[in-house]
Amino acid sequence: MTTTPNISVAPMMDWTDRHCRWFHRQLSQHTRLYTEMVVADAVIHGPRDHLLGYHDVEHPVALQIGGSDPAKLAQATQIGSGYGYDEINLNVGCPSDRVQAGRFGACLMAEADLVAECFTAMSGATEADVTVKCRLGIDEQDVHVELPKFIETVAAAGCTTFIVHARKAWLKGLSPKDNRTIPPIDYDLVRAMKVQFPELDIIVNGQLTDVPHAAEIMQGELDGAMFGRAAYSTPWLLTQVDQHWFGAEAYEISRLEIAECLIGYAEVQQGIDPTTKALIRHVMGLFAGLPGARIWRRTLSETMATKIAPSLVLRAGLDVMENLPRKS
Repeated sequence: MTTTPNISVAPMMDWTDRHCRWFHRQLSQHTRLYTEMVVADAVIHGPRDHLLGYHDVEHPVALQIGGSDPAKLAQATQIGSGYGYDEINLNVGCPSDRVQAGRFGACLMAEADLVAECFTAMSGATEADVTVKCRLGIDEQDVHVELPKFIETVAAAGCTTFIVHARKAWLKGLSPKDNRTIPPIDYDLVRAMKVQFPELDIIVNGQLTDVPHAAEIMQGELDGAMFGRAAYSTPWLLTQVDQHWFGAEAYEISRLEIAECLIGYAEVQQGIDPTTKALIRHVMGLFAGLPGARIWRRTLSETMATKIAPSLVLRAGLDVMENLPRKS
């Protein structure tokens, strides 16, 4: 069991790229960041620096890998570990058709023995922590029976950390988008896993809205919480993490100052990385919940359509926010 909670931002396809992670790191120094899922075959055969590269400031940062072939996962883990990731995570939760066709992701909830083999192969290929992110179960499974059996089997192979998305995945009949919202949340079952397996680190994921909500769900029992869509759409919530769980001083940098930092980052990156334009969509939620949030989003969207450099798009947005009329 960890002595300090493991608080993180979930791996999200097309969202948590290196630019998103750099932005999130400006808001919290202790929150663990995850890559998008990278398929083992892509790690082995694809453009590694593009897929696995990251900024040093991102630590602690984890690489999530998808796959079901132990040998390939071991090779991908060894390659990923060479990039210095703090953790390698096996995806046993993604419900997309493409992932199912490759026999990995959430469909592996039905193959605990294979997941255990995959874990053994991965952990033997790295000194970094190897963890598993899973669902409560899939389709018609009785999750109260199958989830503890899954955890017990994989833990017997040596896995000590399970990140549990507190929903079933319906592989038949629901889209990946619907799987994020329609299956009911069951935090009680996640907490029950901690009671049944007190020696393991059990981290909850799924529909956590902010820091107080995550703390309430953890109830001082679970070993961590993973924020997903909330951290992306309302990223300012991450500024509360360090103070609440890690004893840091209150966050004093303003959103306008963060926007200025983003401009500086974009100025450096846009000349060497054509994907820097993705930064714009990652920071749409910077002012969420504040007056002017809609103006910020609209300015970024409209200015980005002119195809000017990302730093200039952000400068246009910041200029608008700085010139908003203030209440007397």
